[in-house]
Amino acid sequence: MRVIKSIKEMQNLANEAKKAGKRISFVPTMGALHKGHLELISEGRKRGDLLVVSIFVNPTQFGPNEDFNRYPRDIEGDLKKAREMGVDVVFTPTIEEMYPEGFQTYVEVSKLQNHLCGIFRHGHFRGVATVVLKLFNIVKPDVAIFGEKDYQQLKIIQRMVKDLNLEIEIVGFPIVREEDGLACSSRNSYLSHEDKECASTIYRALQEMKIEFERGQLSAREITEKGKRILKRAGIEEIDYIEVCDPETLESKQKATRGDIVAVAVRIKGVRLIDNIKL
Repeated sequence: MRVIKSIKEMQNLANEAKKAGKRISFVPTMGALHKGHLELISEGRKRGDLLVVSIFVNPTQFGPNEDFNRYPRDIEGDLKKAREMGVDVVFTPTIEEMYPEGFQTYVEVSKLQNHLCGIFRHGHFRGVATVVLKLFNIVKPDVAIFGEKDYQQLKIIQRMVKDLNLEIEIVGFPIVREEDGLACSSRNSYLSHEDKECASTIYRALQEMKIEFERGQLSAREITEKGKRILKRAGIEEIDYIEVCDPETLESKQKATRGDIVAVAVRIKGVRLIDNIKL
């Protein structure tokens, strides 16, 4: 397994692989690899000849009062896991390498970023779209795998790829969960055992909202109110949003239809957790 920090070296390796007729698969991450990441990496291994994983905690997608400085980092542990998963290349650039002095170009997907998390994390998706496009230009993948837990992120990347005519297949991978249903996330490491038990209610609330829909309830307000009651009974008072939304536009729906997404974001002792389920 090669560990590369230089953009030019990564581009040269990608060019050589392309010339040799190899299909490059790519899994972008911010590190602190967990079970969810490992499933994405396993999928990437199946879809390409050269598997590249990036580890880069991207500062431009964090707001001024967010957790950039304390975001979990474990580069040695991550490299060990990547090696065990059969990763060919780990790309680990520095901030200075990715954003040199004078950097001033950003990418925005204007409408999709104005819903759900975008309302609460101003500038977040501008940072996401920018770093992902940069990584695509560096790694030059044929296919890239993203988790569906970050559903809005996935739709934004898909839209960017379509709008900018990038020749990259974007694969959305189903949410990977802990045994109690909590969606795998690097931020779960912030939670105590008791907090995790509380957080597991998020998935139960999503399941109950789906059941409500399957029983014939089409009012998005009635469906989401049920979810709110379940969360609040578990002691989760800080709810950024629970919404039934269109799976493509992410616009909030008043009447639920099959295929819609129910998305939720909550805070438990300051830790922001997101999840979703498809109706």
